Amino acid sequence: MEGYYRERFEAQRRLHARIASSMEVNDILETMRDELKTLIPEAMESCILLLDPDAVKYTRPLQCALYDRPVNCIACKRNRAAVRKAISRKKGVVVSASDPVVRQDGTRIPVGPEAAIPVWEDGKILAVVSVVASPGTRFHKKDFLLIRDFSETLKNVIVSARKHWETTQEKIRISRMLAHLSPFVPESVREMVRKNPEKLDEEKQKRDVSVLFLDLEGYTRLSLERPEAEVNEIVEKMFSSFVDPIHRSHGDINETAGDGLMIIFKDHDAAANAVNSVKAALDIYNQNKEMNESLAPGLPPMVVNMGINSGQALVGMTRFKGSLGTRMTYTASGPVTNIAARLAAHATGGDILMGEGTARLIHGLWPVHDRGSVLLKGMDIPLRVFSLLRSDP
Repeated sequence: MEGYYRERFEAQRRLHARIASSMEVNDILETMRDELKTLIPEAMESCILLLDPDAVKYTRPLQCALYDRPVNCIACKRNRAAVRKAISRKKGVVVSASDPVVRQDGTRIPVGPEAAIPVWEDGKILAVVSVVASPGTRFHKKDFLLIRDFSETLKNVIVSARKHWETTQEKIRISRMLAHLSPFVPESVREMVRKNPEKLDEEKQKRDVSVLFLDLEGYTRLSLERPEAEVNEIVEKMFSSFVDPIHRSHGDINETAGDGLMIIFKDHDAAANAVNSVKAALDIYNQNKEMNESLAPGLPPMVVNMGINSGQALVGMTRFKGSLGTRMTYTASGPVTNIAARLAAHATGGDILMGEGTARLIHGLWPVHDRGSVLLKGMDIPLRVFSLLRSDP
């Protein structure tokens, strides 16, 4: 058995090395299937039958190599004895004698034993790994262990692909829902260009800014509990109510970023920008509370998390060219913006987090609560984080 452990470890290491650089799930599945066939010398074909009903949304069926023209693995293997037994018993099986594979032209391809291992998650079938051996051969215990290890890796790949697809779909839905805010962005840019046409050709410049990111928490929960039209109406009304507080504090709604907003404060000196960003954040916080109090009975509260950061950023006009024309926006880029986004993502329960630079610029104007050093997602070193709210926002 020790040799099996070593060989299984080497097989997993080689498999992970091959799929590590792949981004497209179908490429990963093709690579995995090829690797499994290589691992089992007696294999005529290895198949991944994707039985998750949502699989068609994030990938496409693999093609069976036992046919002379494209036939997907599900059509070929779904009703074969090994696959049926594996699904019904919810465990791996080996069928020693298997029926020939019959091609579309009637040609019968003799095969040997078949192994099949189902992939389950939360009681739902995601896939079946099927390996067909050559006639006159047999599977060894090591082969079955390798296939089982392979099925565990496959489960992680499918779950990750499905979650990525679900997240992408949610972002698309929210972005469409917030599309009514887009006129605010071009209007601010058009006004800027009308007053200063030369800005169109200016290079980005370093300027002191404060950046406020606003993220919506709980949208997924609400969307699962309430009709989509009702959710859209609530969220649109809430986000629209933030526009006036933002403009009142001289903020520029730069982008609708998925389930939130990016707002830049850039019209004054560093201290004024920081003060204005905090004023806007507190106004939004209070507006959010009032909005939640007015919700119909039974509706869960909508929570808005915010992150603020101040410092120097590259500021200037950015053009986005697409099939529908060119869209312009005035944006700030660099670490200051990235940290603000990370702070918003780290905040929970309606908190307002800020970086050390913002906390220093508003010192003495509002109570500030030190949350200590935090390693934000995507950052290499911990950063000191402060909150405008108490420990329990």
